[in-house]
Amino acid sequence: MRPGVRLGIDPGDARIGVARSDPSGFLASPVETVRRGPGDLKRIRQLLRATAEESTLLEVVVGLPRSLSGGEGPAAAKIREWTALLAASVAPLPVRLVDERLTTVSAEAMLRDRGTKGAKRRAVVDQAAAVLILQHALDTERATGLPPGELVTTPGMAVTEEPDV
Repeated sequence: MRPGVRLGIDPGDARIGVARSDPSGFLASPVETVRRGPGDLKRIRQLLRATAEESTLLEVVVGLPRSLSGGEGPAAAKIREWTALLAASVAPLPVRLVDERLTTVSAEAMLRDRGTKGAKRRAVVDQAAAVLILQHALDTERATGLPPGELVTTPGMAVTEEPDV
């Protein structure tokens, strides 16, 4: 397992859920919900800077919505477009796309089971989904020994995908 803090992101149409891992890469925790739109990338960069001041920042993990069959539709295309902007904005920090099938549904169910209702649930569901996305990425890396998902490349970026040995 590569040491370092990862930021997990669940970008939605209205809100962006943000989570972070501990420095060992064992546990994901919620950070905040960022309003989607002008200034969202700036706020994410601020969160990254704050994280980098206290720990070694390793990468950003972004949820990619796929269909149940694994295909990609218009929602995935929008996320890929937004993630390319994010990757360019935070370069040279690596950004990875990971499959997020059903994470928002799972987050909603988890919050509902805990008794979180209405507006309060809507306010934190994106953070909960970001936690699920990031935790899945951490668990996948721990199980396989490989970085999770797909590296988002930016123009001029050297691409190397070697397992940590």
